[in-house]
Amino acid sequence: MGRVTLRITFLLHTLLQLMLLYGVGALNENEEAASRRTLKQEVEQIHEVHCSRERSRAAWKVIEEYLMPFVDKGQYQIPKKCRLHPDNDMFREQEHHKVHIDTNEWRCGFCKKSFRAEKFLDKHFDIRHYNLLNDSQGRCLADLCGALHCDLVTEPKKTKTKCNPAAAAKNRHLCESLADSCFPVKQGQSASRLHEFFLRQFCDAHTCSGGKKPFSHGGKKESSVFYLAVCLLTVMLLPMFYIVVYLHQREMRKGVEVLKRISKPSFKKKPS
Repeated sequence: MGRVTLRITFLLHTLLQLMLLYGVGALNENEEAASRRTLKQEVEQIHEVHCSRERSRAAWKVIEEYLMPFVDKGQYQIPKKCRLHPDNDMFREQEHHKVHIDTNEWRCGFCKKSFRAEKFLDKHFDIRHYNLLNDSQGRCLADLCGALHCDLVTEPKKTKTKCNPAAAAKNRHLCESLADSCFPVKQGQSASRLHEFFLRQFCDAHTCSGGKKPFSHGGKKESSVFYLAVCLLTVMLLPMFYIVVYLHQREMRKGVEVLKRISKPSFKKKPS
């Protein structure tokens, strides 16, 4: 009887252990499944922004290279209502927190995570730091690409397509409205000059008649390249100039010494 009791007790104990193990395993499986569902929902619920980050980046590049050097030179402050103002770029805060370490290393300035390419860092911003985006109306620089000729920056070797008069007129109207809001002619001499400059630099090229090219006044890149070329040429020619001067002066000294050696002919007196 005692042996039967022991066997029953052992079986009950074993059964209880199996039930506990099964319960813990099921709990772990449920937790893992819940974690997977949460991660999947997090990825699926990426904050959707109806604005191209790449096109906005191209628009800002145009502004930075072909407009801001002239604005800074004129000591003009772009009003905040102007859509070209840095505060009106929804991606500006995130772009400022990009750290380019090396060719294949980009780092997030918010959480310090590293990525192999800029596109992966952009995706990280979309998932983890979308709360920093202010996607209110009028803050998408990509919408201004037509007026700013972004295609010349993103695809400089793109084959020229047939000009669309309606699209050209639409882009010209947008361009002129930017000139009016960003550089009001009544705001002063500096604003008036920049208004005229903006029309020549960006708006005049929106035509199908040809002849007018965007960025006709150049920009930061062209001026810096020209300055670098002049500096290199000066550095190369300056030593040659000094060598020529030195050789010329040495030849002059030799000529003087030769003249000194030549004495005047002496005339001997004839004996009387």
